[in-house]
Amino acid sequence: MTKYALPDLPYDYAALEPHISGRIMELHHDKHHKGYVDGANKTLEMLEEARSKGDFSRIAALEKALAFNYSGHVLHSLFWNNLSPNGGDKPTGELADAIQRDFGSFDAFRKQMTQAAATSMGSGWAALVWDPLASRLLTVQIHDHQSEMLVGSLPIMVIDAWEHAWYLQYQNEKAKFFEAIWNVWNWNDIANRYAAVRKTSLGLDVSKTTAR
Repeated sequence: MTKYALPDLPYDYAALEPHISGRIMELHHDKHHKGYVDGANKTLEMLEEARSKGDFSRIAALEKALAFNYSGHVLHSLFWNNLSPNGGDKPTGELADAIQRDFGSFDAFRKQMTQAAATSMGSGWAALVWDPLASRLLTVQIHDHQSEMLVGSLPIMVIDAWEHAWYLQYQNEKAKFFEAIWNVWNWNDIANRYAAVRKTSLGLDVSKTTAR
């Protein structure tokens, strides 16, 4: 059975300072992210065991646990690559054009994305996603790691709004974290993901273009 693995950070723990402390990055990656990887692998083992024993009464609870841990693994893996010590500024090229088209301006997008993170109730994420039905970018809030995600959409940029991502450094001033993170976005990584997801099709014709 294929197992999930914790990816290495593409930079040192302290590389994103002063915007994100090295201690936060160490705990976030080595403890929290690792916990989701271990949880996903353990849940897969339990699913296999339940299936082999014909104990299908456990399937619903195990699949819920798998969705939580697996999604946490995916979102954190994406998050690390979305960030860079040489990041910040603004995107260029086709990604910049798409943001202008779908949000009106980069500043409007930044405000919408930041607000999605800052108003996440409890534990969750803000994400910039590609909607393959209407061929556009949207922002979404994700509760925990998996709830309220638009089915079929593909995340290309995410902000971790869980307390473990910021509290050790920013304490009760989480809004400062959501502003600081704009200094370390890896726009090359996000642009490459945008280029890749644009090729995705769900094979469904359920959208309609209307004039603005």
